[in-house]
Amino acid sequence: MELLIALVPMVAWGSIGLVSGKIGGDANQQTLGMTIGAFLFSLVAFFIVSPTITPWIALIGFLSGLAWSVGQNGQFHGMKFMGVSVGLPLSTGFQLILNTIAGAVFFHEWTQTKDYVYGILALILLVSGAYLTARQDDEGKVDTENTMLDFGKGFRALIYSTLGYGVYTIIVNWANLDAMSIILPQSIGMILGASFFAFRKVKVDQYVWKNMASGLLWGIGNVCMLLTVKSLGLAVGFSLSQMGIIISTLGGIFILGEKKTKKELIFVIVGCLLVIFGGILLGYMKTA
Repeated sequence: MELLIALVPMVAWGSIGLVSGKIGGDANQQTLGMTIGAFLFSLVAFFIVSPTITPWIALIGFLSGLAWSVGQNGQFHGMKFMGVSVGLPLSTGFQLILNTIAGAVFFHEWTQTKDYVYGILALILLVSGAYLTARQDDEGKVDTENTMLDFGKGFRALIYSTLGYGVYTIIVNWANLDAMSIILPQSIGMILGASFFAFRKVKVDQYVWKNMASGLLWGIGNVCMLLTVKSLGLAVGFSLSQMGIIISTLGGIFILGEKKTKKELIFVIVGCLLVIFGGILLGYMKTA
């Protein structure tokens, strides 16, 4: 059951880039709309579950949400400059490195030799897969209009995105809080952070309201990810949640119409297979 719950974020989060890409709007509109949707989801969940929220839970949740808004805004900018099928895999690879190292080193989740062997091998497979799905064929590329606009700007956006996402997950794991009690203050931090990015920059129109759909997807994935991290640990739980790059990468190509050469399609297929094998290995770690 734990592994099944761990796969929910893969599907939910892997679909966010596709939903937002299909809806449209700029990165700030997408971030604001997404946070409004996430806030509504957490509000409904709060009234259904009625969890206890202490000042400490409220503070950690709020800070986690602020950090998330930095991460998500940077990721949307990265996808705008690089395309979904390139930006999201790279973002995933950066996050996997940061969270896996944090889980293994700072939270001592790897205690035995086999944990390090399987964990490092799984991380290599996941990061290699993310790299291949984002790899470009410079010689064969003819039309880059809707795939790669500015790699440098996109890369810089993903750096601060990774730092924001890292704080969002690491601080919650450090505080060891209940998943259902933290999502409401977390969503408040998210919406305030998104409002800061959107201040005097965003036209609140149909793109903001339609992007609320991606916020609902994020809310579902977030609850399942927090539950997974609590039961399986940050290194394994977060890594499994990021297998959604398979959905986002293939969806970016076949749904959003991002162009790929034949060589790049081979890179994508091999990369997706490596991500699958890495995820299977992480699941095996918890049963071995």
